Amino acid sequence: MTVLSELLKTPLFGLHEKLGAKMVPFAGYAMPVQYPAGVMKEHLATRESAGLFDVSHMGQIRACGPNLAEALESLLPQDVIGLGENRQRYGLLTNADGGIRDDLMFANCGDHFMLVVNAACKHEDFAWLRQGLPASIELELLDDRALLAVQGPKARQAMGQLAPALAKLRFMDTADIEIAGIPCWVSCSGYTGEDGYEISVAADKAQALAELLLERPEIEPIGLGARDSLRLEAGLCLYGHDIDADTNPVSANLKWAVSPVRRPGGERAGGYPGADIVAANWQQGASQQRVLLDIEGRAPVREGARLLNDQDEVCGRVTSGGFGPTVGKPVAMGYVDTALVESGAAFFAEVRKNRIPVSIRSKAFVEQRYFRG
Repeated sequence: MTVLSELLKTPLFGLHEKLGAKMVPFAGYAMPVQYPAGVMKEHLATRESAGLFDVSHMGQIRACGPNLAEALESLLPQDVIGLGENRQRYGLLTNADGGIRDDLMFANCGDHFMLVVNAACKHEDFAWLRQGLPASIELELLDDRALLAVQGPKARQAMGQLAPALAKLRFMDTADIEIAGIPCWVSCSGYTGEDGYEISVAADKAQALAELLLERPEIEPIGLGARDSLRLEAGLCLYGHDIDADTNPVSANLKWAVSPVRRPGGERAGGYPGADIVAANWQQGASQQRVLLDIEGRAPVREGARLLNDQDEVCGRVTSGGFGPTVGKPVAMGYVDTALVESGAAFFAEVRKNRIPVSIRSKAFVEQRYFRG
């Protein structure tokens, strides 16, 4: 069992303790899984008002140097060259086998790029980038910065009163903005399906900023438990569960994330690790597809549950599952044989030797409410 004292701590660790958070190990850090209100209330507070999340465990990488966009595009199946200044995009780092070694956000900040990668992968990602990019590209893993997220339908209202420029940002815009005199780099994005912001701030200013945000009546502190149920309702992948180094973008149903100019037949197709394998899957199809699952009844279907066809043959697996407080029912995500997806045949989740009917959803459990202007 991991002892909390042995774990890394974010700059907000003291504030979490002050707020009565239950701390758990996560990606090598002591992180708040919930506060006294509990996961259900935190989830609903985010959907109805706004929540503050500590995501300082994530990796923030600054890259700069000549021909930077072209260099980054050699490692990503996304359009980096065409990304406008002060704009951000969802990206994938692929390996030589066409698998997803990590997913990330990358932003064009003019004279440099900012990359935000998953906590458990950040050191490996940094090494991969360093190995794959020219020596002329400078890379820095920013260990002296915290990352906060404010998410929810009232996030824009609350943040706009603290810094009016924030209210003007559209989904995937980025900007350097002072919030109550504290310099911040802000992106209009998040991991809940709600409108909101992610805020990079110097570590020594993080607690002061978080306390200022929590003074707003619209904003409540939210832990990892609600963050997970929020992202699952919104149909968003969790790295290491729904996607990993053995999953290719086609099977993961992330073809939309591969920019048109980078797809097979596109103007700048290929050239990134595993591109030929991804292209083969694109053209021939993958044996399984990631899908969202409606569950019959009230019993949650958890990660690892087997999916069975009507002949009791294994036809897939659940990769994320739980209860969706917004929709008031179980929600799940997993992989299903493509032939079964296309046939529309009945299938089931196996839970403690019981067969629970499940069906494939065509859209997320909740509407994504990003502000696009």
